Amino acid sequence: MKFTDGYWNVLPGVEILRPRHVESVEDGGDTLTVYAATAPLNRRGDTLNRPMVTITLDSPLDGVIGVRIEHFQGGRDRRPAFELEAAPGPVRIHRSEQPGDPATFTTGDLTATIDTDGPWRLEFTDARGRVLTGSADRGIGIISTDDGSHYVREQLDIGVAEHLYGLGERFGPLVKNGQSIDIWNEDGGTASDQAYKNVPFYVSDRGYGVFVDHPERVSFEVGTEVVSRTQFSVPGQVLQYYVIGGSDPKEVLRRYTALTGRPARVPTWSYGLWLSTSFTTDYDEATVTSFIDGMAQRDLPLSVFHFDCFWMRQFHWCDFVWDPATFGDPEGMLTRLHERDLKVSVWINPYIAQRSHLFAEGAELGYLVKTAAGDIWQWDMWQAGMALVDFTNPGAWTWYQDKLRVLLRQGVDAFKTDFGERIPTDVVWHDGSDPQRMHNYYTHLYNACVFELLQKERGTGEAVLFARSATAGGQQFPVHWGGDCESTFASMAESLRGGLSLAMSGFGFWSHDIGGFEGMPDPAVFKRWLAFGLLSSHSRLHGSSSYRVPWAFDDEAVDVARRFIHLKYELMPYLARAGQIATAEGVPVMRPMVLEFPHDRSAAAADTQYLLGDSVLVAPVFDAGGDVEFYVPEGTWTNLLTDERLTGPRWVRQRHGFDTLPLLVRPGAVLPLGARTDRPDYDYADGVRLAVFEFADGARTTVSVPTADASGTAATFTVTRTGNRLEVSAAGTDRPWAVRLAGADHPASGDTLTLDVPPSWVGLDTDGADRDQH
Repeated sequence: MKFTDGYWNVLPGVEILRPRHVESVEDGGDTLTVYAATAPLNRRGDTLNRPMVTITLDSPLDGVIGVRIEHFQGGRDRRPAFELEAAPGPVRIHRSEQPGDPATFTTGDLTATIDTDGPWRLEFTDARGRVLTGSADRGIGIISTDDGSHYVREQLDIGVAEHLYGLGERFGPLVKNGQSIDIWNEDGGTASDQAYKNVPFYVSDRGYGVFVDHPERVSFEVGTEVVSRTQFSVPGQVLQYYVIGGSDPKEVLRRYTALTGRPARVPTWSYGLWLSTSFTTDYDEATVTSFIDGMAQRDLPLSVFHFDCFWMRQFHWCDFVWDPATFGDPEGMLTRLHERDLKVSVWINPYIAQRSHLFAEGAELGYLVKTAAGDIWQWDMWQAGMALVDFTNPGAWTWYQDKLRVLLRQGVDAFKTDFGERIPTDVVWHDGSDPQRMHNYYTHLYNACVFELLQKERGTGEAVLFARSATAGGQQFPVHWGGDCESTFASMAESLRGGLSLAMSGFGFWSHDIGGFEGMPDPAVFKRWLAFGLLSSHSRLHGSSSYRVPWAFDDEAVDVARRFIHLKYELMPYLARAGQIATAEGVPVMRPMVLEFPHDRSAAAADTQYLLGDSVLVAPVFDAGGDVEFYVPEGTWTNLLTDERLTGPRWVRQRHGFDTLPLLVRPGAVLPLGARTDRPDYDYADGVRLAVFEFADGARTTVSVPTADASGTAATFTVTRTGNRLEVSAAGTDRPWAVRLAGADHPASGDTLTLDVPPSWVGLDTDGADRDQH
């Protein structure tokens, strides 16, 4: 939201007050409070009729500084609020008795400095004294408009060549500089500036992040109101934000997710391929069985079968009752699917259609959201006369879980928690929540309710959602998928950008509809999307009005699907370890290039490729003919599919068939490859091959192979190179293992294996780069 007309003038009807004179600074022990008048105080009379801005610094976590900007402090606390996992560390406050000396507030490696004389300046620096960002004169604003509205804004500096990322799932350019973004969940598809998952958090490649602690609408102007500043504003009299320090963007994400919550561990079976009935297609058990048989006959290993909306009767969503005309024996069907070693997912949403028997039940119990007049809030969008479950009511929370528990005990394993974005603001919530704040936050309660039930019924590490909407903290309830995209190359690219933007917002696991949701994809689109989808953390075949079984397109689609399904399952020891890191540290499985290469200018805006884990570069092909351009960072990278070696830093143009794509392994990587290609959950240490790439003389690395459920470590391998000899030692396992060098496997006969390095490695320096090519 903009308040100015150019740099100097305000818009008509807008008045902006800003701190002009620091009247005093108070050390509160663990807080530092600044009282600033909105005009210079030259004499006592200047204090009369003079508004004051109060700025308070605190620290909820080591290396994180909270800033609270207040005009009037008499407003009541409004619900809901983000649940922050505060663990304050020691802070150091310096406040000189000398007039005009700056005051400082330090936590960990982050320091805030406030100028107490002259123009307003709040500056954030790292342990080296490097300026990260700051709030300058004309930055803070206490704003009123002639329609009676009030806002508080802040503007933080954007440095020269600095790039900002995040703000939730956004489908435009990954770099947010130059974008105006409102944090407001909408059901708007993937082709506009609306998004299902809005997160008031951004991260900079300079090594800091900013989290605006407001669940309501937060309006960001990222270099659009003032080109050298990021502005964020909220309605009301108070603005709370946190500056999060870090040596690089990954460290910032670690701290941000420590504050807002880390992703839960997902079951390893969930990494496998999910096949859906699709949305408006016709299906019954015979149709479902034919799909499953067809996948098995074609050696297309499947892990999860998903039933979309019409598993329930039309106009009854949601009543959680299988349509008896289509599924006469749901318990028997679920048993038969489990006997085929499949998990089962079903679609749900938090809306209750008027025709559902749960509507009358929920209304009688007071579990549905009401209007100010006391009526049930209803509309006809999506389902006729639908109402909304009020998750702020503890009784409604338990009631909703009880309905889903019946399905779990029938044999359902997971829920696709669809919708949760179209939340009205002209309603009354059971706990008195502010409707504006509940609009975005509703999805958090919805997904938390369902995820909690799954954990209770299935156990820790076995709960998984397929969720569409989210806000800050929603990363705790994986997995999220990218929503309703078109079946085109352009939409495939916008889906990827949305996922990478979400990754930079703290979300560790992500998926999308392979082939696109709307329409019937051209076979070329489907085949290219298969490679991308099966090289994502989670993979689902799903559409709207058409099926997504590969043979519906052509025989080559079947071959492409088989190749990349097998590849993903072979990569599972590596992917499961990446998932462990996402859960333990908050660093996502799918990573924008800038997350691994924050100081590489070419990586900054590379948003049509990504790192899968920390070592595998994936460049999806967005072209029917196979043309692709991608960036190779420094060093010699090896294509996992073809063994081709490419040396960077440089941009490369290639042409690929449907069975290949740029899939490059980072120099110095040790990639654990599993022995099975028929399923994602197996004993990863049994028969594991350690593929070693461009390992430099003097280098040493340790690789952990997870247990089959990723709850622990099954084996640890240490790889060391000395001269032209490579030594690999194993610990914690008695399973057979091997080392793969230059495409050849070398089985180990004990705990240690020593090999000659390939000739191409001679001359590699300690960074894994080939000296002969630099």
